[in-house]
Amino acid sequence: MSAAQIGIFALLVALLTLLVWGRWRYDVVAFTALVVAVAAGLVPIDRAFSGFGHPATVTIAFVLIISRILASSGAVDWAAAIVRPAAAHTSTHIAALSGLAAALSGFMNNVGTLGLLMPVALQSARKAKRSAALILMPLSFGSILGGLVTLIGTPPNIIIANFRAETTGEPFGMFDFTPVGAVAALAGLAFVALIGWRLVPAETAGRATSEDLFDIENYLAEAAVPEGSKVIGQTLSQIQDATTEIDALVLGLIRGEHLLPGHGRWTPIQAGDRVLIEAAPEELDKFASALKLELGGSTETGEKPNRLKSEDTAIVEAVIAPGSRLDGLNVQSQRLINRHDFALLAFARQGQPHRGRLRSFRFRVGDVLLLHGEAERVPDALAAFGCLPLAERGVSLGKRGAAPALIAIFAAAIVIAGLGLLPIAVSLGAAVAVMVVLGLLPLRELYESIDWPVIVLLGALIPVGSALESTGATEILANAILGLTAGGSPAIILALIMIVTMTLSDLLNNAATAVVMAPIGVSIAERLGANPDPFLMAVAVGASCAFLTPIGHQNNALIMGPGGYRFGDYWRMGLPLEIVIIAVSLPMILWVWPL
Repeated sequence: MSAAQIGIFALLVALLTLLVWGRWRYDVVAFTALVVAVAAGLVPIDRAFSGFGHPATVTIAFVLIISRILASSGAVDWAAAIVRPAAAHTSTHIAALSGLAAALSGFMNNVGTLGLLMPVALQSARKAKRSAALILMPLSFGSILGGLVTLIGTPPNIIIANFRAETTGEPFGMFDFTPVGAVAALAGLAFVALIGWRLVPAETAGRATSEDLFDIENYLAEAAVPEGSKVIGQTLSQIQDATTEIDALVLGLIRGEHLLPGHGRWTPIQAGDRVLIEAAPEELDKFASALKLELGGSTETGEKPNRLKSEDTAIVEAVIAPGSRLDGLNVQSQRLINRHDFALLAFARQGQPHRGRLRSFRFRVGDVLLLHGEAERVPDALAAFGCLPLAERGVSLGKRGAAPALIAIFAAAIVIAGLGLLPIAVSLGAAVAVMVVLGLLPLRELYESIDWPVIVLLGALIPVGSALESTGATEILANAILGLTAGGSPAIILALIMIVTMTLSDLLNNAATAVVMAPIGVSIAERLGANPDPFLMAVAVGASCAFLTPIGHQNNALIMGPGGYRFGDYWRMGLPLEIVIIAVSLPMILWVWPL
């Protein structure tokens, strides 16, 4: 091997190791890999940032924008109406939800689809008295399966289509993925609805539903501030700091009969005020005694009204989404929530509400938060936090009435691209421009809609992927794979490509997997003298089907907290599902795209 090949292999091994380890965010790892590749001469300096203007990157950015605005267009009510009649039985409930998710994911970003349907799923599960764990994993898998059907359904398809354009001069079209993807998706949905949900471990399915995940009213109390109390003149933050040894959380300040705006966190306390506290019963006396406050009776018996609920305030249950600004922050050190005058009441991880100290924990993707704040500020606050709402607790994020116009514009863009009149990136870009001009898409939301870590990941890895080809490293990897199937038929090699791609996608970001495996697939096809299209299709299917772990796909991470799943729960449904996908999609690939 040449020095360049050794260098790119060393970089690739380090990149994959760091992505699997997960210690640093994938966009940071990818950009660092790009910088190292440029410094080592593996990527030409004039090509260092070519990935950020690549058609695949631009297309994905537009898909993210349109998905976000469609998800906030009031479609939740429409989705709930579709699901409601099917909720009587578990299989029909799951079939309706996962089928709807698949249909939407064919044209929307699947993370956006999941964010749209998760509140519907949880609400319908509550009404049916059904565990969220039985519903959310099939919903996530359904949204992933739907991405197989069209060009814009998932980032790997867009990457594969543009890679084909670079190697053959012609990209895959909007619906070139449909014959294989639709059959694979239908088979996967049938498995999930009829068999898959039964494989969720009983102990997971039997955990608390999201309705009683945060039963905070059993732990609320009011403590009156008497004349001469030492807390007079202090703020809630100051008295919280003064009671760090007591397992109690200060929630707000009540003056008269009203909870002060912003919970009174920065308002000096006066005699006669009441402090709203969350604590276990045995901790309430400790807190009141330490500050010389007078307990006014807890809400445990339901005798006192819930001071957190009013016409102007809302309790919001939300999940930390991938790319959230809260991810990795220490609960005690977070200032973002307080800066928006919201209070963190409680949080849960993997379906278990935390009743101990909040200050020693760090936020993770998939954690479920219970927030309280001004109702009218909820949409902006959740957008700033990078959280998705989970429940109808007085919050509405929809842009009512805009859905028909948005759908019409989006549909026109799809038709134009499908007819080949404009490239998909240009067509979607024009759709975004029309939405902005018509006032359907505020400029602030335009930039907030883009998942920038994904864009950085693609922009950084596309030049690194090109270096695999330019250094000849893909030929070495292709020979290694061919060596594993010495004497095997091209169909067996195609199956191995799909299996290897699926395995990588279960551990890495699916877009990163597509960038790495696409050139290897084409190189193998060239070695065999075969049509590269079936190999690219195998990579596209394999990269999109990450069902074994919560880290392989953003959707799987997103449902981990609300569903109460553990890391080892996913493979029980995911492994047989991947086997079904392989068994169904390989014959379809060989039929539609002959070797």
